[in-house]
Amino acid sequence: MAAPRFPFDDLQGFLGALERAGELHRVTTPVDPTLEISEIVTRTVRAKGPALLFEKPTRGMMPLAINIFGSDRRMAMALGVQDFDEIGARIGELAKPELPQGFSGMMDGLGKIMQLKSLPPKKVRSAPCQEVVLKGDEVDLNMLPGLVMWPGDGGIYHNYGLTHTKHPETGKRNLGLYRLQQHSHNSVGMHWQIHKDSTAHHAVAERRGERLPVAIAFGADPVVSYSASAPLPGDIDEYLFAGFLRGERVELVDCLTVPLQVPATANVILEGWVEPGERLPEGPFGDHTGFYTPVEPFPVLHVECMTMRRDPIYHSIITSKPPQEDGPIGLATERIFLPLIKILVPDIVDYHMPEAGVFHNCLVVAINKRYPKHAQKVMSAVWGAHLLSLTKLIVVVDDDCDPRDLQEVAFRAFGNVDYAHDLVLTQGPVDHLDHASYQQFWGGKAGVDATRKLPTEGYTRGWPEEMRMAPEIVAKVDKRWKEYGFPENPSRKGGGK
Repeated sequence: MAAPRFPFDDLQGFLGALERAGELHRVTTPVDPTLEISEIVTRTVRAKGPALLFEKPTRGMMPLAINIFGSDRRMAMALGVQDFDEIGARIGELAKPELPQGFSGMMDGLGKIMQLKSLPPKKVRSAPCQEVVLKGDEVDLNMLPGLVMWPGDGGIYHNYGLTHTKHPETGKRNLGLYRLQQHSHNSVGMHWQIHKDSTAHHAVAERRGERLPVAIAFGADPVVSYSASAPLPGDIDEYLFAGFLRGERVELVDCLTVPLQVPATANVILEGWVEPGERLPEGPFGDHTGFYTPVEPFPVLHVECMTMRRDPIYHSIITSKPPQEDGPIGLATERIFLPLIKILVPDIVDYHMPEAGVFHNCLVVAINKRYPKHAQKVMSAVWGAHLLSLTKLIVVVDDDCDPRDLQEVAFRAFGNVDYAHDLVLTQGPVDHLDHASYQQFWGGKAGVDATRKLPTEGYTRGWPEEMRMAPEIVAKVDKRWKEYGFPENPSRKGGGK
């Protein structure tokens, strides 16, 4: 599979491409980052509108780019593909375990190796992100147009800061995306959720009585920005993954005051330290769940150095109940990681995370059912698969059902289920932000077997045949549709293809 066609070196290049494609709107009048920008963005997302560049936020000293990933088209442009499944196919090819056979097999294997050569990041000596350097008393986070998104928010938040840490003992790097509450002109709260890798890094540092170095990048190139959100296993470097997506190595530069590296073409970098044992109240925060998360104690980053480009652009995102900009990001993740999910759970033919389920609340899984209680086996496997373990509801359907066709999924989940036999109830870990669980971090889960039932599962009535129109009649009506005097031939989706 070919590498991406349009990797962008920086955020500015991506915004330029969006503008040329008619996918960017510039807001040239002054706009308040407290609530006003949030309301504008929310309306724009719901209207399926363009990316936005607020040129004159009334807080901060730089423009603010937002909703840049807010449509499937823009998300695909960011990753340099026409369809997210192109990336999934590349991953699937690399994941194939077969040994090469013959000359063509050797050449195919060589092609895979050449793809892998593009993965490791490349260190550079100087970088645009360090054109301006502010240290000590010069640091002022009020230079950034951070957002207050909802009336009950606890303060200014920075929502797309790419947070860099490393394991104090192994040196393993982590790149994560966590919300950052601005506590003062030079400190932010680190909302490290319990299941995240940076939380583990911080825990080790505290156990050793050491402060933890942290670097945060704003306005990186779109592939790096996406990679920070990707649900990668802890032993896979996000910059290796970004290099794979880009088809070329990501350039990193050493920070000036902490032993970390950051993307060279980012717009703004914060460098600092988290002191062991220090916590400050963080929140409330209007999150993607659609509810405010409560005030909790979280670690604090003391920013000692702030670097930026000469003409920086700040990048952020709005969180709210769906639809919101993170919907297309979630769809990209779903399609990109399908081949790896199939390796973890080979029974899965396809799957879908409905946007209304805000990632962790619902998963629809299609399987080729082969034996009794096959659906229940898949549920157990999903609840043991990395971050899919946080899924609260799993609906399993047969492989002739498209998991993304939620009307068809609902038809089967509502009609194909005897809840005395086909409903699985259990308990397990849930997302840190889950407000419905009676205990934080764990709660109840359900699995719904919406597949056709087998005699060997105790269903002895003989599963009925679903109604399907005769194919020749469908073809006949398609051919004669204009003769009937209708303006358009409606889709024959579902109900008898």
